[in-house]
Amino acid sequence: MLLEYFQMIDSVETVDLEGGKLAARSTTPEKSPVFEGHFPGLPLVPGVLLIETMAQASGYLILAKTSFESMPFLVSVDKAKLRTFVEPNTPLSVAATLVHEGSGFAVMKGTIEREGKRIADCELKLRILPADNAVLAAEVKKRALDIGLMDAITVDRAARTVSGDAT
Repeated sequence: MLLEYFQMIDSVETVDLEGGKLAARSTTPEKSPVFEGHFPGLPLVPGVLLIETMAQASGYLILAKTSFESMPFLVSVDKAKLRTFVEPNTPLSVAATLVHEGSGFAVMKGTIEREGKRIADCELKLRILPADNAVLAAEVKKRALDIGLMDAITVDRAARTVSGDAT
């Protein structure tokens, strides 16, 4: 996780395109300028960055489902619950689930856990627009490759082909 660059997802573990699910990993950094002000002597990851982490996992799922032809943008956060503090150097499991998609929007459920215990969850709404900005699209694809999203997509498609569910 690179807080200063808003790169919240370290790796995508799995993606289920048919089921609308993505599982990812992230480890909060040991040191970050963010911690200098939040809070001096008691460094904690700001809750808004935990929400951003769930939004990014959700966005990667939409990118995968649309074969990178659409770009997701966060437009609302509902029912957010931050259940405990997250300190530096904490490994996190992040999940995104597609609840509903239509009319250019996607409703997502995001969760973050540490060692099987829920840390945060929320409902997110993403606006889905055509990926027509070449610079942004190239950067998003590069980041998706770096975090293993492309590999997860390949594994998901191969598994569906073997089971006869390829679409």
